Formats: sequence, C-alpha cells, structure tokens
Amino acid sequence: MLDIRVVREQPDMVRDNCRKKLTDDSLVDAVLTLDEQRREIIGKVESLKAVRNSSSLEVAAKKKAGEPADELIEKVRAIGDDIKVLDSDLRDVEGKLTEAMSWLPNIAHHTVPVGKTADDNVEVRRSGSCAERQYRKDHLEIGAALGLLDFERGAKVTGSGFGFLTGKGARLERALINYSLDAAAAAGYTEIVPPFVVNPASGFGTGQLPKSAEEMYFVEKDELYLIPTAEVPITNYHRDEVLDAADVPRSYAGYSGCFRREAGSHGKETRGFLRVHQFNKVELVHFARPEDSYNVLESMVAHVESLLTKLGLTYRVLLLCTGDMTFGGSKTYDIEVWAPAEQRWLEVSSCTNFETFQARRANIRFRPEAGAKPEYVHTLNGSGLATPRILVSLLEQHQQENGSIVVPDVLVPYVGCSVIE
Repeated sequence: MLDIRVVREQPDMVRDNCRKKLTDDSLVDAVLTLDEQRREIIGKVESLKAVRNSSSLEVAAKKKAGEPADELIEKVRAIGDDIKVLDSDLRDVEGKLTEAMSWLPNIAHHTVPVGKTADDNVEVRRSGSCAERQYRKDHLEIGAALGLLDFERGAKVTGSGFGFLTGKGARLERALINYSLDAAAAAGYTEIVPPFVVNPASGFGTGQLPKSAEEMYFVEKDELYLIPTAEVPITNYHRDEVLDAADVPRSYAGYSGCFRREAGSHGKETRGFLRVHQFNKVELVHFARPEDSYNVLESMVAHVESLLTKLGLTYRVLLLCTGDMTFGGSKTYDIEVWAPAEQRWLEVSSCTNFETFQARRANIRFRPEAGAKPEYVHTLNGSGLATPRILVSLLEQHQQENGSIVVPDVLVPYVGCSVIE
C-alpha cells in the first residue's frame, strides 16, 4: 500500500509509475476523489462535534440556572443523529478508498529499468557455460529412464500440472529442501515452518489479494487460501505488531508447499516441471531497517548465487524492468538457471525489496530506538530455492553420456549416493 500522502502530494509521479508498471493510471484519480470525500466528511463531523460540545455546555448552564433547555437539547440530539449518518458515510468512503489504494502498484526504485516485457530486463551477470552438448535428454526422458518422476499418474490422481516424485527423485527433492534450509541457517536465518493456508487478511497484507485472487486456490467453506509462497504466512507472522529496535533486522527461512492455479499457456512451456500447480520452495523473508534494505537485497541475491554455484549450475542474474516486476515490488532480481535440453533459462529465484508497501498493508512497524515513534519496516523476500526448475536444470546439466546423473557434492550427504543410475 502506498502512503496516501504520496498520492496526494505527487499524483503525476504516481500516475507515471502506474504506466511504467502497466497499470491503469486512472486509479490515481479515483483515489484522489475518494480521499477528498473522506477529508470533507471528516471536516463536517469535526464542525458538528464542535457545535454539539458548545451546545451541550449551554444546556448544562441553562439547567444550572433553572432555565428551559428543551430546544437546545433537541438541537444536540439532531446533531448527534447527523454525526451518526456522517460516520456511516465515512466508513463507506474509507472502505472504498482502501479498496482503490490496494490496486495501486508500488513505486519502482529509481535504478529499475523502464520496460514492458521480459525482453527489457537487464542481465547483470552470469556464471557457467551454456555450451552445446552432444547428449541432452530432457528432464522427462531422464526422469522416466531412472524412475525419478511420474506425471501420467499425477494427472490420473489429481489432474494436469501435478506429478509424483519417486525413489531417488523424491530423495533428491528432499535433499534440495534440506540443503537450502541448512544453508539459510548457516547464514543466520531463523528457520520457521508456516501454515500452508492463510486467511484473506494475510493475502491482502502481502499484496496477493485482491489483485491475484484468481490465481490462488480458495477453500470457500473455511474462507482460507492455499499459499502461493511461504512469503505470505511468514511476512504476516508480524502483522499488526511493533517490533523493538533490537528485533530489527530479522530474517526467516521457511519451507512450504506452494499452490498456484495459473499454469500458463499449453505446450512446451508447461511440460513436466517447467510449470506446475504445486511445488516445494524454501522462502527467505527479511524485516529490515529502511536505510539497510537495499544492502539486504544484494546479500539475498548473493546467498542464492552461492547455492547455485555449489550445485554446479550455470545461472544468470537479471534486474527486472518496470513492466515485468511484481505489483508490490520496488526492485526485483530474478535468478535463472540454464536448461540444456530445453535450450532456455528457467527462473528459480526472485528476490524483491517491497520497501514499506507490504508493511503498510500488514501494519508491521518497529521503533528505530527505545522510546522512538514507530516506523514501517522494509520487507524483502526471495526464493532460496524453488525446487522444480532446479531439478530440471540439475538433471539436464549433470547428465552423463551413459544416462546417469552426477549428484553435486553438497547434496551427496542428503541423497546418500554420488551418482543416480
């Protein structure tokens, strides 16, 4: 959520940001209209309360003097009725204002490139080689040959976009989760196991609701949403709290299943683990002081890069343009791995600084020092890592000519073998 003062004082800047983020800039006019209505109603209420207070004093004085006060009493009662009507109007306008504000995207950081599509993203750096290989079975062929995954039975049991991991495939998945969690713990993150379902307030707090409601699974009977990422419950862990100065910065790492209805277009883009409705992910969440948050963002990216380097995967880091970044983000880096058989890059992590956007929605504040006035924290999150596309890249990059898969050294203790064959 943006600060209403920013919209009020810099409407042209907010309109320009809407256009850069491919959002209808007329939302700004709707917000300004509702804000003006709200302030007008508040002004009327305050004026009526002032008249009521002075009239009440007159009533008290007349009663004390033994003079009739019926007319004044009726006037006070009528003013009270008018205030009740205006209070109702104010609640209605404030509800509409909150709704309108919730559709305004966050302000992009000044270092974010302006663009409309993924083609306008900027490659910051890459590591490893994308050189052509003589043998390059894709992850589905490898998985079938080695008994690692089964999407046919996944479709039978649940539907398209769901699959089974079996045998060493399941063990490899668990290895990636444990490796990611252990690496996060070593880097100072507090491990947390969140709920896999959240209430609507939590979805609103992190910006998934109302904008992305159609992409989420909703359990109507219980009014709960299956989480699209552990970012949602972990960020809301401190919703409606004021953290002490000593508690910020604070960082968490949590594993969860992730559930997303949107599966993209049909065809090669959605084969196997390239895009699924359910997947596993270890999420990194930071609550940072505003002056430190962009240094924290860079450290998150460096952490993810270290994970990929130790997995022996070719990867690149992209700075997303305004039109391709998230609705709530101020600045986002995507980290992508190379899939040789697919001959394309696959996103496996997205690290974002939301500044105060989520904190305002979720009402998460901190005291910069003991006794100081509370301020909104900056929230950041990133995938560290999402497993499906890591598996795709790992199987395709580490396949051998004889069809076996070399297990990265950092995963051997978890998998229990150095080669899958």
